[in-house]
Amino acid sequence: MVNNPKSIRFDIKYDQILISVGNFLQLKPVYLLTMKKHFFRCKIITLIIIVSVAKLSAQSDDSRPVSHYLFDKVLKEYVDDNGMVDYSSLKANNGQLIEYLNLLENNSPRASWSRNEELAYWINAYNAFTLKLIIDYYPVKSIKDIGSTIQIPFVNTPWDIEFIHIDGKEYSLNNIEHGIIRKKFNEPRIHFALVCAAKSCPELRREAYIPNMLDEQLSDQAKEFLGDSSKNYITESKIKLSKLFQWYGADFTKKMTLSEYLNQYAPIHIPKKAKKTFMDYDWALNQQ
Repeated sequence: MVNNPKSIRFDIKYDQILISVGNFLQLKPVYLLTMKKHFFRCKIITLIIIVSVAKLSAQSDDSRPVSHYLFDKVLKEYVDDNGMVDYSSLKANNGQLIEYLNLLENNSPRASWSRNEELAYWINAYNAFTLKLIIDYYPVKSIKDIGSTIQIPFVNTPWDIEFIHIDGKEYSLNNIEHGIIRKKFNEPRIHFALVCAAKSCPELRREAYIPNMLDEQLSDQAKEFLGDSSKNYITESKIKLSKLFQWYGADFTKKMTLSEYLNQYAPIHIPKKAKKTFMDYDWALNQQ
């Protein structure tokens, strides 16, 4: 058996250290042999500690919240001030979007993440994967043109396609919106941030949602949505709301009436007993 020269040099250094220590303390050879055994054990223990620390360090790095910088760049380049998307150009230049989606797929939220870090992750994931779904089938006139001709809600709609793979699990857009975001966070303002690629949806924000600005961003989205007369027509004499408030009314009225909720963000005051009707929903694609 041939010994590794590096191992020999390593052992020689340890022997030299032991001899020097023994001479200094005037120890007998038998004690030196005992010390050598302990030194060997120390080497093994040191190696175990180094490996353990390295693993913990790697786990710590993996647990850090993802950066949404790439998605922010995509939104600024392909979304205009009205929240409309240049799908044609995005389809032709989808590199940054794909890179961002890969980042999301390999870095799901961890227990160490804050509430805002996790919520920002899922909102951005929903919007980014919606863009991916559209460009995969583009050109289309509506997201509802994707998939089966006869569509049953929560069964075979575009929002039920399990094309999202995050840390080994398959998700649909409905899984993210209803199974995770609505179920876990109890935050009605997400309905102003999740964009399903239709003209009647809230505008797609030209920046990614980030944890330290999330509350401000969601409130701003609420004000923008309620202030857009093409989506919510609110005057002193007439109130026509987006169907989002009909579909998800329970989300907005858990702690107050709908009028009270709307008055937090509406451009004018809405009387408590004001009669409300709902506008038709335009499913045409939100394209430039």
